[in-house]
Amino acid sequence: MRVLGVDPGLTRCGIGVIEGEPGRQLRLVATDVIRTPAGDDIGARLLALEVAFDDWLARHRPDAVAVERVFSQHNVRTVMGTAQAGAVAIVCAARHGVPVALHTPSEVKAAVTGSGRADKQQVTEMVTRLLRLPDRPRPADCADALALAICHLWRGAAQQRLAAAARLVTAQRQVTAQRQVTAQRQVTAQRQVTAQLLSTPQRATGGST
Repeated sequence: MRVLGVDPGLTRCGIGVIEGEPGRQLRLVATDVIRTPAGDDIGARLLALEVAFDDWLARHRPDAVAVERVFSQHNVRTVMGTAQAGAVAIVCAARHGVPVALHTPSEVKAAVTGSGRADKQQVTEMVTRLLRLPDRPRPADCADALALAICHLWRGAAQQRLAAAARLVTAQRQVTAQRQVTAQRQVTAQRQVTAQLLSTPQRATGGST
């Protein structure tokens, strides 16, 4: 499975692609930071992000895209820019027909380090270990994007298994319900035949004396 992780931001947007599956060694495919000048118009900056996302999706062809879920922060201007960048990533993924998942920072930290309260340094160290990188991903935006991809690859696979199991249970229940309906119809039909036989006058038979 190949996952593209996006740590959204207007000035710096971390992006990274990993490949692998749960229980096996993960592999780094590519990572980088998409930058847009703070002085540019917001429309031009979002357009630049869109072009970059489209390029990454076309080149790396991920099976899924993981984007950080944005929460309210003290700096409203910052959170607005982050949400806008994340929305562009989601739209681009939808255009390419790639499913998107949103993960909270605590989800990512828990998946990668085992603690939802881990700091950025701990996340970066675990990303470096899990991907067996010779050096830490820099800047931190790259590590955050890769952590998002790792989180989704591990959790997404588990969610897919649970969904598959749920579909199997539903199918089995539907088959059982259909069998019960069929059996009930057969019983009803038999009762109707029996009732009809009982209600039909029997022709008297006998010899003359």
